[in-house]
Amino acid sequence: MTLAERIRRRVAALDWPAFEAGLDGDGYARIPGLLTAAECRSLAALYSAETRFRTTISLERHGFGQGEYKYFSYPLPPLVAVLRESLYPQLAVIANRWLAQRRVPSPKPFSRSLRSFLGRCRAEGQARPTPLLLRYTAGGYNRLHQDLYGAVAFPLQVACLLSRPVDDFTGGEFLLVEQRARMQSRGEAVALRAGEGIVFPTRERPVASARGVSTAHMRHGVSRVHTGERTTLGLIFHDAR
Repeated sequence: MTLAERIRRRVAALDWPAFEAGLDGDGYARIPGLLTAAECRSLAALYSAETRFRTTISLERHGFGQGEYKYFSYPLPPLVAVLRESLYPQLAVIANRWLAQRRVPSPKPFSRSLRSFLGRCRAEGQARPTPLLLRYTAGGYNRLHQDLYGAVAFPLQVACLLSRPVDDFTGGEFLLVEQRARMQSRGEAVALRAGEGIVFPTRERPVASARGVSTAHMRHGVSRVHTGERTTLGLIFHDAR
């Protein structure tokens, strides 16, 4: 079985109804076993392969936190490409339901094909790849933010932890903060396992309210790493200007 076949079968076999319920109820869903230990190691090892990346961002230099991340160049590494392509159609179903719930005027549905969606991005001048590797050492963290790179934004994204908690690092929980109208902010700290993914809103999500459906605004980040080194794969489905 090829790499692409293994990943497609693995993604198709995931409990998507449970993930959808988690996104609706909690604003995120954990994806256990998204990557194997060997796949985590192979992706983390790419961090030193500079020719794989189009740019490196210092969090400290830009006031984003402390640490570093690197955006992959096209063509993406095969594992990253097939994982992105396999997850997208499943997430597009949820994205289109959210679009309908929010009653956006003249909404443009999201294509079920990543290739088609990226064509929409290119038409808006967004052609730079956004999948990335993020690395934090002791003291590192990432401030709450949203990953928006132009007029077109897919409403869901995925992060997958490549390092082993306790063995490779301590601290470094994945953070989510939700803000609803006329409410105080609600925060979640999620301690991921190696190879586990988390799917969460890029910017906002629909929530039930007394008036029907309202919008909850979301930001995400990473808490301070206490010891060791933490590496994560980030899968953003819209490309950047």
